[in-house]
Amino acid sequence: MTGASDRPDRPDPLDDDLGWMLGIVFRGYIRAAEHTLTDFPGGPRGYQVLTAAATGPTRNQGAIAEELGIDRTVLTYLIDDLERPGFVARRADPADRRSRLVDVTDAGRAAWEQRREALRQVEAHLLGALTPTESATLRALLQRVACSTQAIDPLRDLCQAVAEVRPEPAPPSRPGAPSERGRPRAARARGRGDG
Repeated sequence: MTGASDRPDRPDPLDDDLGWMLGIVFRGYIRAAEHTLTDFPGGPRGYQVLTAAATGPTRNQGAIAEELGIDRTVLTYLIDDLERPGFVARRADPADRRSRLVDVTDAGRAAWEQRREALRQVEAHLLGALTPTESATLRALLQRVACSTQAIDPLRDLCQAVAEVRPEPAPPSRPGAPSERGRPRAARARGRGDG
């Protein structure tokens, strides 16, 4: 069997296979992330839950489960794992006493920031073949694809939630085009029909 290098006139079918490319990058990231989070309460999923608690508004367990796509029963165990070292605390929701809100503690925020820095190093290593500009472009494009995909998914739209909290930099204006400056990213996204 001849290899792709033996047939310069015929491209390797994997060269443009998105699934193959995403799979390679995903597996590399997961291996490194799991190593980085091996001793973290709840592992990578525990880190995701702590990220949700540390970066978003205070939410109840059901909302976090829905946002992360984690079964509510599994989430309960993950929150238990994060509660033991004092990373999160549950409290009754004043609006619904049957519901429990998940608050990040100072210790939890410190642990999250430490692991976030370690994961940024993993990301930098993974994207090491790119220039800083290429890396920023890849991240922006992946975010757009992820938000578009998230909009199709029946889970709550996290991209919209992020957009409402973090304003998007204004794009360069085109002569004669109406300005979207100052309009929240979520409002622009709804106007375009994507996530």
